Amino acid sequence: MSRYTFGGDEHVFVEVDEEMSLEAFFTSLAMTNAVREAKIDGVTEICPANASFQIKFDPDKIHPQKLMDMLKEMEASAEKQEAKLNTRIVEVPVYYRDPWTHETLMRFRERHQDPNGTDLEYAAKINGYDSVEAFIEAHHGAPWFVSMVGFVSGLPFLYQMVDRARQIQVPKYLIPRTDTPKQTVGYGGSFSCVYSVRGAGGYQMFGITPMTIFDPLQKTPYLKDFMVFFKPGDIVKWRPIDRDEYESIAADVQAGRFEPRTADVVFSLDDFNADMDGTNAKLMEALYAD
Repeated sequence: MSRYTFGGDEHVFVEVDEEMSLEAFFTSLAMTNAVREAKIDGVTEICPANASFQIKFDPDKIHPQKLMDMLKEMEASAEKQEAKLNTRIVEVPVYYRDPWTHETLMRFRERHQDPNGTDLEYAAKINGYDSVEAFIEAHHGAPWFVSMVGFVSGLPFLYQMVDRARQIQVPKYLIPRTDTPKQTVGYGGSFSCVYSVRGAGGYQMFGITPMTIFDPLQKTPYLKDFMVFFKPGDIVKWRPIDRDEYESIAADVQAGRFEPRTADVVFSLDDFNADMDGTNAKLMEALYAD
C-alpha cells in the first residue's frame, strides 16, 4: 500500500514504495497517467519520480481530502492494469575514462571515499570486479530504464535492467563537487545518470557522452520538438566509444548531422521478470535490426 501525505496546503505526495523497482515505477506511471487523463479541476501540476510522485493542486478548487481519496481509488485500478509500455530504446555513446571527467575527479579527490584512485577504480573494487574493464563491460552490457527525468532540467535517472544480484551499487561522493562536466555519465546509489548541464554534483563519474540531451534553445535538430531528450519509460543502451569517435560524433552534433539511434518497442514487465536476459536480447535486436 502506498503512503500518502500532504505537503503544505497545495501538494499531495505519494510514495509507492520505499525501494525503487520497476513494479513501483509502473504503478506510479499508471496513477499519474490516470490523474492526467481525468483532468481533475484544481490539479495544476503532476511530478513523477522513481517510485513516487507529487501532485500540486489549488485547495480553493478541490478539497485536499477529496483529491487524496481519488488518488487511492486510482491506485486500486492501477494495480489491476497490465504493466506494459509502448516506448523506445535509445543508443547513447559513452567515452569511458575520458580526460575531462578524469581531470575533474582528480581535482576533488579529497571529497572522495578513495582519494588514491579514480571513480571507476573505486566502483570496480567495491562491486567485486577484477578490473576497470570488466566493470565498464557490466555498466554497458545490459540496457537501462529511465525511471525519472528532473532534479536538474533534462537529467535522466536510469535503473539497470538486470536482477538484483547483478545490479551495480556505488555511493555518492562524501562531499559533493562544485563542478561536473556537461554530459557526464554518473552513478550514485543504484542509479546511473547523465548530467544535462555543467555544475555541482556528487555522483561518481565514469565517462562522458558527446550526445546533447538538453537544449533550451532547441537548435539541435533532434530536440526541435522538445528541449529535453529523455522521457520516463525510455530504455537506454550505452555504447562505449574512443576519443576519435567522440570527436566525430561531437562534430556531427554541432553541425546538426547527428541523429540518435532509436527503435520503437513494447516493454512488458511480466515478460521481463520471467526472462530478463531474453527480454534484453530482444530489445537489442530491435535497436540494431538494420
